[in-house]
Amino acid sequence: MTLNYMLHAVAALILGCALPCQAKSTTVKLKDLPEARAKVWQEWVAGNASEKTLPALSDLAAPDSMLWVIPDSLEPHADLNFYYASKGDAPEAGYPLYLYLHGSGPRDDEWRVGLLLAQRFDVAPAAFFIPQIPNEGEYYRWYQRSKQWFVDRLLRDALASGKIDPERIYLYGISEGGYGSQRLASFYADYLAAAGPMAGGEPLKNAPVENLRNTPFSLRTGKEDYGFYRDKLTGYTAAALDSIEAISGEGEYEHWVELIPERGHHIDYAPTPVWLSKHRRVTSPKRLSWENFEMDGQYRSGFGNLQVIERSNLDESSRTRYDMEISDNVVNLTINLVEYECTELDPRWGIQLKFDRTYTPAEKGTVRVFLDENMVDFNKPVTVMVNGQRKFHGKLKPNMDDLRRSVEEFYDPLRLFPASVVVTL
Repeated sequence: MTLNYMLHAVAALILGCALPCQAKSTTVKLKDLPEARAKVWQEWVAGNASEKTLPALSDLAAPDSMLWVIPDSLEPHADLNFYYASKGDAPEAGYPLYLYLHGSGPRDDEWRVGLLLAQRFDVAPAAFFIPQIPNEGEYYRWYQRSKQWFVDRLLRDALASGKIDPERIYLYGISEGGYGSQRLASFYADYLAAAGPMAGGEPLKNAPVENLRNTPFSLRTGKEDYGFYRDKLTGYTAAALDSIEAISGEGEYEHWVELIPERGHHIDYAPTPVWLSKHRRVTSPKRLSWENFEMDGQYRSGFGNLQVIERSNLDESSRTRYDMEISDNVVNLTINLVEYECTELDPRWGIQLKFDRTYTPAEKGTVRVFLDENMVDFNKPVTVMVNGQRKFHGKLKPNMDDLRRSVEEFYDPLRLFPASVVVTL
């Protein structure tokens, strides 16, 4: 048993997740992959059925108020009230799911506004998860590890429920929820069909736009919304996405970032969910970018089709960035260390507004590259290059072990990868 597997097993026990039995690796014929995926997914759902905490969907017109208790180790005395409700008849593929994060006013009022907006938004059929931040005050933010706990749980249970369309999960928020949804969008981009923070604007060190490759992104802020430099930071986000889209040239960084003329902190929120609703998630990309940044002391252990076994950066003074491109059965993976230098500092609050970045080829680290039949042709040899060096060349056999490894990592029915290559620098 590898250290990586042991860590995942411990994490699964902490979360109450049952791991499927790891029998001797069994190869799977390409024609049998749909059946093998269905088997692995059914195992996963059955193994986690007793720990599901997501209630049945109620009626959005008069929803039930529900409660999750966040572990004290993450945030003491943190009761997460939420609505989980739908409007319209359930589509065959399941409801699109909209996760909404409210602003920083009185939390009862803000939570009520979130429900009213969901009822009025012109998106249906749809399901909404509308949480109330457990504690108020300057310290509490939507991106903190206690909130990551509920986002992880929501994604896991919603995907396992069969009631939610896994291709259509959306994230949006307003004001404080705009900051939180911008950070979380970059952190969890691989689960999202699209994201739409409003009346916000984060320093890009907190929400690297590179991670939004394949995830359409909207950020709409009033042009006269000067508080905490929301106007300026929204402009920096627009410039960064315009630049990276021009370099990419493949429509992979679709975005709608707008400074709305003659508007301050209050804007029309209705257009954003309609824009989000037009997009579906990309789950087998041939090009991926991921800056694995720390958020409130936590890193993702996987993203897209990558699973980190050992990070290349030793501490939080730098980050690890992964860029992958697949063409003609060749997987080119570039792994760099990223260091930030602040180039614009707000003199009033000490907010770091703008940065330069330095990239250095990583010299250590181990990563698993999951692959499926939409990425490579399993009938031909696959080559994996890392930082210009060939790390693997040969045929890959689809197998049950990798299907199970991927479901343990991502708990995602659209990312059940039948093969993988582990590479070490």
